[in-house]
Amino acid sequence: MKHKIAKANLLLGLCLVSSLAAQNNTEAYIQKWSEVAQKEMQLYSIPASITLAQGILESGSGKSYLAREAKNHFGIKCHEDWDGKTVYRDDDKKDECFRSYGNARESFRDHSLFLAQRSRYQELFTEDRTDYKAWAKGLKKAGYATDPRYHRRLIDLIERYELHRFDQIRSPREKAREAIAQQEKEAEGGWQLFDSPDPPMPVKETANRVDYIRVRDGDTFESLAAVLDKRPRDLLKYNELRYDAELVPGQRLYIQPKRNKAHRDTPYHVTEPGETMYQIAQRYGVKLRKLYRHNKLPVGAQPVEDQLIHLR
Repeated sequence: MKHKIAKANLLLGLCLVSSLAAQNNTEAYIQKWSEVAQKEMQLYSIPASITLAQGILESGSGKSYLAREAKNHFGIKCHEDWDGKTVYRDDDKKDECFRSYGNARESFRDHSLFLAQRSRYQELFTEDRTDYKAWAKGLKKAGYATDPRYHRRLIDLIERYELHRFDQIRSPREKAREAIAQQEKEAEGGWQLFDSPDPPMPVKETANRVDYIRVRDGDTFESLAAVLDKRPRDLLKYNELRYDAELVPGQRLYIQPKRNKAHRDTPYHVTEPGETMYQIAQRYGVKLRKLYRHNKLPVGAQPVEDQLIHLR
């Protein structure tokens, strides 16, 4: 009898040690990857809590074969569009093809792209970013995993480790919209040109410290150049305009070269209906060619509505 009790106590002790080790592994995983998950949330609006919970579940907190050998933390299979490295592992079927990455960060980025670029997951992005339960249920509904309890397991992990605390930061779109709203409240004043004719011509400054004026009715490049002690072609160059451009009252006109990037407090812009890349460049005092380069877009391409444009 004593032998049986001792054996039971030993097994209980081993289970407790195993459970504690698993918890420690998970907490270490969260500490290591929470910042990466938040950065992905900022870029792709996927809750960090969901990314972390999926990573914990799919990779065994980074200890699974796929996570160790293929740096694949999300169990993403090859699919037809994958042309990178692969590994093979038994899953729902024998010897299935899984994606292999150079490092785990690539796995986190591919997870974001996997959800953001596939039509079956698009309904997820209509959910509030802080509603992790809706996201978990949406992943199950969209068929991310075959486990019928998949969403419950994600929710359990999020609540057990309070992963939802990592969702409480503003997304790029939220930050961009706040920055736009702030710019709309810009002061009416500014320093005055000493030789400015009536009415006064206030000179304002963008957040990235580029001086500009607002065109008034009757202004021409020649008249403004005379007041500003510039050449008309300088004003055209600063504003990336053709020689035959015409001024419009209220137009923002830079009186010095624009910069290569926007201020660090406005790293993104969310496009409005019909907005062009040139209008965005003028809005933030950024050179148009640099704006295209920041977004890896061909020169001349135009954004679609509600597109996130990188300003840095």
